This record gives sequence, structure tokens and C-alpha cells, in this order.
Amino acid sequence: MDRDDPWSVTDRSIHDTLAALRDEEANAAVATVVDVEGSAYRRPGAKLLAPADGDALGAVTAGCLDGPVNSLAADVRDSGTATVETFDLTDGEEWGLGLGCNGIIDLLVDPLDDSYDPLLDALADHEAATALTVVRSADPEVPVGSRTTVTADGDASGSDRPGVPEDALDSLRAAAEDAMAEGTSGVVTVEREAGVLDVFVDGVEPAPELLLFGSQNDAKTVAKFGAAAGFRVTVASSRGARADGEQFPDAHRVVATHPTEVAEHVQAPERTYAVLMSHNLVDDRLALEALLRDTAVPYVGLMGPRERFDELRDALAGDDVALTQSELDRVSTPVGLDLGDGSPTGIALSIVAEATAVANDAAGGRLREQSGHIHPRVDPST
Repeated sequence: MDRDDPWSVTDRSIHDTLAALRDEEANAAVATVVDVEGSAYRRPGAKLLAPADGDALGAVTAGCLDGPVNSLAADVRDSGTATVETFDLTDGEEWGLGLGCNGIIDLLVDPLDDSYDPLLDALADHEAATALTVVRSADPEVPVGSRTTVTADGDASGSDRPGVPEDALDSLRAAAEDAMAEGTSGVVTVEREAGVLDVFVDGVEPAPELLLFGSQNDAKTVAKFGAAAGFRVTVASSRGARADGEQFPDAHRVVATHPTEVAEHVQAPERTYAVLMSHNLVDDRLALEALLRDTAVPYVGLMGPRERFDELRDALAGDDVALTQSELDRVSTPVGLDLGDGSPTGIALSIVAEATAVANDAAGGRLREQSGHIHPRVDPST
């Protein structure tokens, strides 16, 4: 776990801890929001990990259900059987007023067993996957908690736990592929002769990568905020003496590289967001050209004013390198969102905020100026 507060951990930390506990064959339960009617603090797919030995990790609400969820998790750890519980937070008599949520939440609580392994293996390979889990069943042969995982190559992997029936799996493949591509989650109802099934389609993506080219002091703060936001952070230094992991304790990798070889450290191009902050115009120019020409990274943030980028483009043109419009569309300079804070901390927060917005295909504007729901509603119905 990479944060002091187990409640505010990222999805990356949840997945890393799930994998570690599976390696230890630890006794643990996993609570997952599978459906929300109305408003709630967390959306479908949010998870809480409750090991028998240790504190719970993650959050499925803002804290109002901690007691009931911990009790359910203990029961599931003892029984080894999955269960789905509905919490109606609109009931003021039961829950009281002022919770901040005004919705009905369906929560799946199941044991951490080998049914999680195909999903965790995919994430370890920097690939997305979709877990299909039965959350309601009118078929006595298909218990709640039956699970099959669909991976990027189309394979459907089972486990010692019962799986989703083949006839239902055929109906769910399109929804599974959409959820995998978009990282979305929701319940799909499958009509079958043997009995109707409600299946939670949980598309899970690997952590986004934040590649920082530069190893000056400002990179430390960007790495810290990036890790806290859920990125897997790589610091790439063109100065070998600065490629020291102890100087960047929040980074997952610290490497030494020549600017022309920075693309070699991009592990998952479609999920990598790069920031060039070497404060050396020549190094940044070489790194920019390498990233744009040799990778498909969707975002390259470049430190410095617009005039610096103009100078950089002129230098490229002098080498007979003309950036195409599609390449220019991937460059963000000056890097960051307009937060109005020019301090090192404010600049770092601005950079990570923009990378987060791009990773989530969001504009990064103020929520008060946005109409409709804060979080998009997903309808993965077949």
C-alpha cells in the first residue's frame, strides 16, 4: 500500500494489494458496488478489500456503511460464499438524515479466491479485462457469485468457483468488450430458459502510466502527486547521477536514459501520459521527437511558455522535422490546468490534474458549470 490512509487509496493500490494477498493465499473478502439507483459517493466498480488480518482498504461509501460492510465481510470470510446486499440510504428512519447520499446501493461481497486471478494476471501484463459475476439468479444451478473473466484476447477464464453459463456468456460478450475498452461497470440482465440472470459486468483497466522526463527537484513533487492520483510513475533522467530511486521515493521506476531513447521506457503507450521537464531545450526536443515518432502516447506535456515551444519547433524544423497536426494535437504546452498557483506545489498539482483529466477523457472544468450528473451513467444492457 502506498498511502498512509487506507480509506483514500487508489484503484492501483487496491489491485496491487489484491495481488499480494492472493500470493499469500490470505483470507479476505472484497466488497464491490454493483448498482446504484439515485446518487451515491462511489459508482459501480468501486471496491473495498477486507482482509482477516489487517485494516480494510478502499471505500464503497463515504463511511456511512462501514459497520454493516465489515460485518458482511466477516461473514463471507467465514462462509466462503458470495452475497449481495441492498442498502436503501433514502430511508431516513433507518439511516438518519444528512448522509450526503440519496440512493439505493447494491453491494456484492465475495471471498478473495482464484476467481480473481485471471483479472489480476491481465493487470500485471498492462492489459484490461472484464469480470462477469452473477449478482441475482433465478436459476438454482447458477449461484450468486458465479464468475467468468474475459480478457483482451477474447479468452474466457474460469476458476474453482462456478462460472457464468455458456449461453449467458454468449449474450454478454459484447457488453464485456465495451466495458473492457471503456473501463465501465454495470449490471446486465440475461433472459434464459433456465432462469433470468443479473450479471455484473466489471471492466477493469490497468493503472495509467505517468512518464516524467527530467530529474530536477520539481519532478519529485509531480511524482508524489502522480502516485497519489493512481498513476504508476516512471522518472526518466538524462543525467545518470540523478537516476537514483532514493531521490524519488514516490516513483515506481527511476531510470537513466538518453533523450532519444526515452520511448524505450514506455510500457503501455495507449495508457501513458508523458511530461517533459528536463529544463534543457535540446533534451526536451529530442525526447519530444522520440515520443511522438516512436510511440502512440496520447499526451505529451511540455514545461515552459509558448515561446519556448516555438523555439523548440524551429529547432526541429532546422533538422527537417515538421510536426504534423496529429502530433501537435498530442502536445500540451504550457503543461497543466489553470489553477492560478505558481508555487512548485501548485504547478505540480496543475500538471497531474491535467494528466488525470486527459486520462479520463474529461475537460477539467469546474463541476458547478457542468449540467447533468457528476459521474456518467452507464447502461451496459444487451
